[in-house]
Amino acid sequence: MRRVDNLSAIRDQTRMLVLGSASPRRAALLREMQVPFRVRVSDVPETPRPDEAPADFARRVAVDKGDAVARLCPGEWVLAADTVVAVDGAILGKPRDAADARRMLRLLADRTHEVLTAVALFAPGGACVDAPVVRTSVSFRPLGDEEIAAYVASGEPADKAGAYAIQGLASRFVSRINGSYSNVVGLPVALVCGWLDEVCA
Repeated sequence: MRRVDNLSAIRDQTRMLVLGSASPRRAALLREMQVPFRVRVSDVPETPRPDEAPADFARRVAVDKGDAVARLCPGEWVLAADTVVAVDGAILGKPRDAADARRMLRLLADRTHEVLTAVALFAPGGACVDAPVVRTSVSFRPLGDEEIAAYVASGEPADKAGAYAIQGLASRFVSRINGSYSNVVGLPVALVCGWLDEVCA
């Protein structure tokens, strides 16, 4: 991976962005930002390495996704991201099945966890501009087994890190949030807007 340390040095008039993610939530956030983009996904595996810290895992996957898509789309700006939920240093990815979703939600109930989204921006030519990790703390109120079972039965947790969607039915579980709300959805909007304003100025 090549890296560009000075964003202003690669500034140009490019307005089209390639989103290196299949996430409909990230696409929706970009549309709300009125950012022109197209989607191109990669098949980068999303499996933590032994003893890999949540932030390191998120950053590695985001950079690997962005690098793979940048190779497929030379000459275009590429944005890739990866979101993980962490509690007590353990990574909660997407649940394998309903039982795994129930397990995750029981872990998150009545406590505070961290949502980490790594965002990687690649310039035309394939150089990585930056790949920070944005952190948001989310607190859940107590959850009963019946409430958890009903939520899992809704199908919403199926493809969500930590088995919940803060913008969906799980919004009623949240008692407190400290940090970027959109980061929990899957993309820290303020960070991305700042990047694009600078790149396209």
